[in-house]
Amino acid sequence: MVLLLDTHTFIWYVTDNSRLSNQVIELINDEDNQILLSIASLWEIAIKQSVGKLSFNQQFEIFITQQLNFNDFTLLDIKISHLAQISTLPLHHRDPFDRLLIAQSIVENIPVLSADTIFDAYPIQRLW
Repeated sequence: MVLLLDTHTFIWYVTDNSRLSNQVIELINDEDNQILLSIASLWEIAIKQSVGKLSFNQQFEIFITQQLNFNDFTLLDIKISHLAQISTLPLHHRDPFDRLLIAQSIVENIPVLSADTIFDAYPIQRLW
C-alpha cells in the first residue's frame, strides 16, 4: 500500500514520539508499504526550524536526507494537478501545507497518516 505522511507524523516518527498510534507505527514499519513524504512537508519543516519552532541535532539538509534514506521514505513532488485540486477544495482547513497534502491524497488516491481529524471533512482516507 502507498501511504502519505502528514508532517507531524514524519516528525513524530523520526523523533520516536509517543503520540504516534500503534497502527501508524505498524503501517510505516511494514516493508510492503511505500511511504511518501511530500515536498510540502519538507518546506513546512524548514520554515518551522527557521523560526525556532522545531530543532534537530543536525543541519536541516543532513537530517532530512539521512531520515529519508534510513527509513526508505520516498519524496512526493508537487504537481500542477495537486495545485489545481487545491483550487477546488472547500475551506474546512485553512493551513496551506495541510491543504496541499489533502490535494495530493485526493489526486494520487492514497491514504494520509495523520492525527488531524479535520482531514475527515475531505474525500480522503485518513489512517491513525
